[in-house]
Amino acid sequence: MRKIVYYVHVSVDGHIEGPNGEFDWAAMGPELSDYSDELCERTDTFLYGRTVWGVMSSYWPNAESISDHPHDLKFAPIWRARPKVVVSSTLEKVEWDAQLIRENVAEEITALKARPGKDILLTGGSKLMSSLTGLGLVDEWHIVVHPIVLGGGQQLFPQPQDRLGLRLAETRVLDSQAVLLRYEPAVS
Repeated sequence: MRKIVYYVHVSVDGHIEGPNGEFDWAAMGPELSDYSDELCERTDTFLYGRTVWGVMSSYWPNAESISDHPHDLKFAPIWRARPKVVVSSTLEKVEWDAQLIRENVAEEITALKARPGKDILLTGGSKLMSSLTGLGLVDEWHIVVHPIVLGGGQQLFPQPQDRLGLRLAETRVLDSQAVLLRYEPAVS
């Protein structure tokens, strides 16, 4: 069965965006970009909630005309070519080779995991991650902690969770500033 791999950038104080929704603080150095590339190589489907989908679908289709950052230039064609799944009860349609899941989320995501292929990369959105974690559908958490205190904004785990035991599977310092924490479910 395919795994759902959650990948997120977080501040030291546990936020995935600033108080005004800003995401201008996560520095993509060469090592962090390489790590992102590793995750893309082991996955073949991107999974998003509505909010992150809005950001991704407004940026990546034309990223080369907006940015000259090496990470952006490398990732943009991968993003456009890769199948994408969007979970939203409010969107009517999605573009860019994306499938929309509006209902029966647990059943649809379980079926997605059962399909042949590589793992599935869930990026950024904490609400969808929190919901899927509560359903036992997230298999790994790749949390990159950046050296910044945001003082507010969306929390990593925004919804009340039952206690969740995790097992630390890996740590790594990236670009001499960010720290990767990779977790798997704790074995009972």
